[in-house]
Amino acid sequence: MASASAARRRRRAACLKTAAAAQPIATTTITMDLRGKTALVTGGAHRVGRAIVIALARAGANVAINYNSSAAEAADTVKTVQHAGGQAVAIQADVGNPAEANTLIQKAVQHFGSVDLLVNNASTYTKTPLPFSETVWRRTMDVILDGAFHCANAAAPHMQTAGAGVIINIADLHAVRPSTNFMAHGVAKAGLLALTEHLAVAFAPHIRVNAVIPGPVLPPERLDPEAVRRIAERTLLKRWGTPEDVAAAVLFLTACDYITGESLVVDGGERWVH
Repeated sequence: MASASAARRRRRAACLKTAAAAQPIATTTITMDLRGKTALVTGGAHRVGRAIVIALARAGANVAINYNSSAAEAADTVKTVQHAGGQAVAIQADVGNPAEANTLIQKAVQHFGSVDLLVNNASTYTKTPLPFSETVWRRTMDVILDGAFHCANAAAPHMQTAGAGVIINIADLHAVRPSTNFMAHGVAKAGLLALTEHLAVAFAPHIRVNAVIPGPVLPPERLDPEAVRRIAERTLLKRWGTPEDVAAAVLFLTACDYITGESLVVDGGERWVH
């Protein structure tokens, strides 16, 4: 019995040695060089969207900045990218409108030649304690959920033709933590997480689709200082997140080409504080 056991160990060692010899040693370096690539960021004129635009431009990407009504902010973001030596263009479109979303993608392709990375960041954030109007519900769904679908659906053929592409959806912690005051927003963002998983399956293997779930980022201007402090205390890291924290998550998911169908929570550990 001892000799049989020893023989099994020798065979296993031989198999492991053969497998190791057959594969080169892998490196763990994450590279972020987007030169020659085009990123389209919806809702990219200000706040989190602006930070994502700037981060992608610094990585070398040409950036199409979508906005709906924030024309001045979009123009300022374009100037910021250009002054740093990058390439950017602002494109107006209401992504909640299927025709405008499709035109948005076409304009980005016409301007830069491709859309290699789509970041669905366009959003609304209307307080919706019950009861609230059907108009508010419909508009929230149109922009957050339907808008992401329209843009992904229009961009995917270009990515498939190129042989590769990345789609990143910006969700919200309300998607997994229900709120009575932001029901419409939370439901739309929860749908966005489901859409992320379905698109990852549908667009595989050439297009990767992931989501980022930010926690408390950028205190609203009218929030009183005590509320700002309390919310920071509810995180493990005892601080609010920054737009740059979300942008870093987008860069990570862009660079890691073996991740798809996943949602990355960026909340400073808030969900673990009870």
